[in-house]
Amino acid sequence: MPFSKKIHFEISERKVLLRLFDIFTVLIALYFVGQIFKFDYFNISKANFYWTIVLSLYITIFGTVFEMYNLQIASNQFQVIKSILLTSTTTVLFFLLTPIFTPVLPSNRLQIIYFFLAVTLSLFAWRIFYQAFLASHRFLKGVIMVCDRNQLEELVQSLGKVDPHYKIIGFINTDSRDIDEGKILDIENIKIPDLQSFVKEKGVSEIVIASQKTDGITVDLYSNLLALLEKGFMIREYTQVYETITQRIPVQYVNKDFYRYFPFSRSNHNRLYLILVRLIEIVISVFGIFIGFYLLPFIYVGNFFANRGPLFYTQERVGKNGRPFTIYKFRTMIRNAETNEAVFATQNDARITAFGKFLRKSRIDEFPQFFNILKGDMAVIGPRPERPFFVEKIASQMPFYQTRHVIKPGLTGWAQVNYSYGDSIKDSLIKLQYDLYYIKHRSVFLDINITIKTISTILFYRGQ
Repeated sequence: MPFSKKIHFEISERKVLLRLFDIFTVLIALYFVGQIFKFDYFNISKANFYWTIVLSLYITIFGTVFEMYNLQIASNQFQVIKSILLTSTTTVLFFLLTPIFTPVLPSNRLQIIYFFLAVTLSLFAWRIFYQAFLASHRFLKGVIMVCDRNQLEELVQSLGKVDPHYKIIGFINTDSRDIDEGKILDIENIKIPDLQSFVKEKGVSEIVIASQKTDGITVDLYSNLLALLEKGFMIREYTQVYETITQRIPVQYVNKDFYRYFPFSRSNHNRLYLILVRLIEIVISVFGIFIGFYLLPFIYVGNFFANRGPLFYTQERVGKNGRPFTIYKFRTMIRNAETNEAVFATQNDARITAFGKFLRKSRIDEFPQFFNILKGDMAVIGPRPERPFFVEKIASQMPFYQTRHVIKPGLTGWAQVNYSYGDSIKDSLIKLQYDLYYIKHRSVFLDINITIKTISTILFYRGQ
């Protein structure tokens, strides 16, 4: 039985596509500008081919920093305009100011304007095309979910928030006690005998098995799935799909057989990786302390007038292997902010002063933590260091929470750059999923990704 599948790009494929065509369209635009306007600042030839490499690297790096490869932003017309302007301006500026690797500054300043307009307008043109065609609904990936009816809404929302092109168009109810055959969220309830015909007619791309009940996969359903599998149809398990799309570990769907789904990254025990990371952390912490000393007088004055309390704030946090340590921060809250017991800091928390809010948004309040990194209590990248009170409270309600302590807590991390500041148990669960994903996939490339996302967080003033 032939299957007519719709065209669909996976998340990683779309990001690669965006990067490649950003570079390609800019180079093509510069070539034609050179031919039409006698623009000779950027000539593409064998003799200076490295100019194109440098320009490509700048576009990729600054495009990442300014979130041009965030798929939600790439699909939003207004947000991507800001990202393009920031990326093109920074790229042109750096390209002009690195004449050792790039052309010498032109004597005719009009050439600089040509260069900037060529880069900016070509990116605009390509991204408009992307939004009109490649990010449109004609590239939806149709999916059938095999799950209990009461699971469906949460499953749809979890995946749809991350990838709106991943569309669940039908489901098979595996709860034998539930005989309701109506639609949920306009998602069709498929009867098992109709499964293969539905797949063919709707151009379904894959089936995802999300049911945690073994008795829900009946002999009839199993036979139909096996028939589809034998014809080359893709059938995947939900935890794998969830992890790939959301870049989180779905601990709420992992049973007690945890380590089948959660093998630790080899980097957690790779001595060369750990030694290299530690050397980089020492360099970064010394550099951070140096900058902190320069900022100290300004912070002291701001704290004296706005916070009216000790400049430094210390607190006990839980470190690697559950060992407590004292963390250092610049004060951002009023004195005696907690009179009874520890409470989560919330968005627009009244205890945070106006100057403290600035310190948090800019992440300046965390500069003293470079001392913790230098001492070895913390890493630059890792799970957020949590207070013992919250660790005990969350661990009593959440499986696997203590697992995040197998590595050092970090100044920044996968959870911090992908999710806003958590102020509830539910938020802690989501952040735990990100933390476990980092522990599972920890690598040099993921560390670089987190570093770039952290820079974006600081530049866009998103600290909390």
